[in-house]
Amino acid sequence: MPAQDRLGADQQQKVPQSVFGQVVQKPGINPAPQRTDQSWAAFPKAQAAIVATDLFHIDTVFLRRWFVLFFIDHSTRHVHIAGATRNPTSPWITQQARNYLMDLGDRAESIRFLIRDRGTYFTDSFDAVFQAADIRVIPTLPAVPRMNAIAERWIGSCRRKATDHILTTGQRHLHLVIGEYAKHYNGHRPHRSLGQRAPDRLTNPDPPTATDNTPLSRRDRLGGLIHEYAQVA
Repeated sequence: MPAQDRLGADQQQKVPQSVFGQVVQKPGINPAPQRTDQSWAAFPKAQAAIVATDLFHIDTVFLRRWFVLFFIDHSTRHVHIAGATRNPTSPWITQQARNYLMDLGDRAESIRFLIRDRGTYFTDSFDAVFQAADIRVIPTLPAVPRMNAIAERWIGSCRRKATDHILTTGQRHLHLVIGEYAKHYNGHRPHRSLGQRAPDRLTNPDPPTATDNTPLSRRDRLGGLIHEYAQVA
């Protein structure tokens, strides 16, 4: 490396931080984390106001394909099953979006972003429902499922733990299976990102420390496919 280049690099490393601060502040750029007057403590909370949605299919024992629409909250991991249909038309999926926001009530005001894929079933009318509520719709890039990783993760979990082990007969049976697994997922299944809590139990106090003599109760779901254990009070 020429001597002039080495000298220039040394000089850049010795620029005082105060001088650098004056340079970036002059055009109105504040150093992080003060940008947009938001602290780093508040930044994760702002990014947590995200909901993802997706459709996945289940084939019944009679070779009929049903599509299940769901929404999942990024901050709490709570899953909302919107409905199931054999033909996810634009009017149907748009109505499910309206129903979802109505079920949320005032909680819908905290949502800032909705992540969805680029499936043809997500039409402009579907997006308009959320845009009317000041929610920005973010389509994922083509062939990049990781952009909707949390929703994709739930689909895989639902298949591995429930639907792959049950021969579904029809819509009523499908609602029962998906609904039971969603109740287990929301009310009992621990999540590492939530401190080993279930989505609907984030505000519950920690259970007492278990010992070898701690009595336990077991609850079976889906005919014993899933076991839920809890300490006896």
